[in-house]
Amino acid sequence: MSLSQLTRRTVLAAFAASLLAVPAIAEPVTINIGYAAIGVDSRPYAEGTSAATARAGEFLEKEFANDPDVKIEWFFFKGAGPAVNEAFANNQLDFAYQGDLPSLIGRANGLKTKYLLASGARKPLYLAVAQDSDIKSVADLKGKKVAYQRGTNGHLAAIKILEANGLTEKDIQVINLDSAGTVAALTSQDIDAAFGDTPLINLAAKGNAKVIYTTKGDDPRFSRNAGIVGREDFIDKHPEITQRVVDAFVKAAQWSSDEPNRAALFELWHKSGTPVPILEDYFSNDTLAYRNSPLIDDLLVSQYEEQAVKAKEFGLIRRDVSTDGWFEPKYLNAALAKLNLQNFWQSYGANGKPLGS
Repeated sequence: MSLSQLTRRTVLAAFAASLLAVPAIAEPVTINIGYAAIGVDSRPYAEGTSAATARAGEFLEKEFANDPDVKIEWFFFKGAGPAVNEAFANNQLDFAYQGDLPSLIGRANGLKTKYLLASGARKPLYLAVAQDSDIKSVADLKGKKVAYQRGTNGHLAAIKILEANGLTEKDIQVINLDSAGTVAALTSQDIDAAFGDTPLINLAAKGNAKVIYTTKGDDPRFSRNAGIVGREDFIDKHPEITQRVVDAFVKAAQWSSDEPNRAALFELWHKSGTPVPILEDYFSNDTLAYRNSPLIDDLLVSQYEEQAVKAKEFGLIRRDVSTDGWFEPKYLNAALAKLNLQNFWQSYGANGKPLGS
């Protein structure tokens, strides 16, 4: 055998071996991601969270850009958290951004999900009243028509605020409205007051309402929390894809937490239809890292545990719901290590104070 023939056979053998070493092409996968909110005029964007950044900045699409068999689909829900639970129950979603109360309700009702990372933690809540209203405090809401969307994390936060001011839901006339309906009803003065966030700030900026209270600077337990939850079955079948999904969300959280990006961040969130000045107001006096941290720290876990207890106490959940085994930080921890972000965000203790301070 000539040297050229031997070389040719060696090359062909190596090539054949390399083909055997390549794993089989995976089946096409569509990753369905839900968002428990929707933009102005039903725009498929949101604002105020790192998950909103991941959508508007196409962080997941970029993560899988070189994987033609992986497709990303986003779904935005006017029905907020309760609608996300219904979609999870029908196996229509693999991951979702969702607030604390609806995700706990889903867990209480048997939905098999895992909490993967925080997104939109410590969000403030606002109370606005009609422009010519004489309501000046939470205590003045007694007997008034007050709007908020039932089943959302704003619902539970509102009840806790009422309780702190000596009121219960029975002391007010609860009007169940989404954000768009709330804005319309408050503008026409068909309601007296409403709990919410950026839509109410925007309405007040236009002179059609007055913000008389916000949880900003108040007891941190009145704040709302949210995060990325995933369907257990999908996570178990696709752990590698799950890791890359979490990686993408963590990258979005990092970019959203970097102060030099503040102006660009608000411009990105403006895709939702929320004006930039309203977003500036919404995040005033808060660092981006404080609001966009993905960490599952002691403060976050304790808040969810408290929400579970309060939700049953207020009759929003009929049975006890445990968070044991629900939080799954291994994908988050792997992403933090891979991206060298272990010390990028401050962890907080259950008392609300920074750990190590």
